[in-house]
Amino acid sequence: MRFLKSTICLLALSATAVYAQMKASQVDFEMMTWPEVKKAMEQGKTTALVYNGGTEQRGPQNVNGGHTLMAHATVIAIAEKLGNAIAAPVLPFSPNNASATLPGTIGLTTQLYAAINEQVAEQLIKTGFKNVVLMGDHGGGQAQLGEVAKKLDEKYAPQGIRVVFCDEVYAKAQADFDKYLAEKGLPVSSHAGIPDTSEMLYLGGDKGWVRKELIPTAVGDPMPKPGQKRDPNAPRVNNGISGDARPSTPELGKRAFDTKVDYAVNQIHRLLDASKTPAAQ
Repeated sequence: MRFLKSTICLLALSATAVYAQMKASQVDFEMMTWPEVKKAMEQGKTTALVYNGGTEQRGPQNVNGGHTLMAHATVIAIAEKLGNAIAAPVLPFSPNNASATLPGTIGLTTQLYAAINEQVAEQLIKTGFKNVVLMGDHGGGQAQLGEVAKKLDEKYAPQGIRVVFCDEVYAKAQADFDKYLAEKGLPVSSHAGIPDTSEMLYLGGDKGWVRKELIPTAVGDPMPKPGQKRDPNAPRVNNGISGDARPSTPELGKRAFDTKVDYAVNQIHRLLDASKTPAAQ
């Protein structure tokens, strides 16, 4: 009887996992076949989401592909919540510079980054999408995404096609989450700190995204409090962490993740509803 119950539980868990994977594949461009993409667009999925990730050192405790891993999970969730969107493949590189001291970063120039996003957006338009939304998980490149969106929107708007930049998924979501941490009395942190580490714990804590045994020592260069300047004479740790990541938890990560998804969905609705195109419903 115990064996039977265990078997039933395993089958139920497997079925749940398969369903979740099938649901994601319905909005994940690289996991769809061309007939599936064509059918999805015919049924109203005419918005393409271009979410940029990045390959960058993220402290001793987090894997270098964190930006891309989080970006993929985020854009799939956004697409599912919008209901009329498909997530394009995530670009794994962002404006950055490699370093032999902290080997984990592969960067692009801002010019190349902008050019890639411009061409990807135009390819998606050629594929048949009526709206293209640009987003990024890395601070570097936000300005370029805004510029590309403005340029292409002006070019294609006369054809009833929109290209927009969703910035609240990064800047506003991050700022508001930082305020929440401050209200809870948690230390200020930035790169590879509480927000990054917590979100990676939530999304991939059981997938090897975070070296959990290193979290108790995940302290980097001190971060100044809001309104204060960084002390130039303060000793540098230079381990890739800005601030203190030790209080990181999956629960905090879920809040950060949900905030990003909700902010993105709301802003995308506002941006596209303003154009009054059928695809913006």
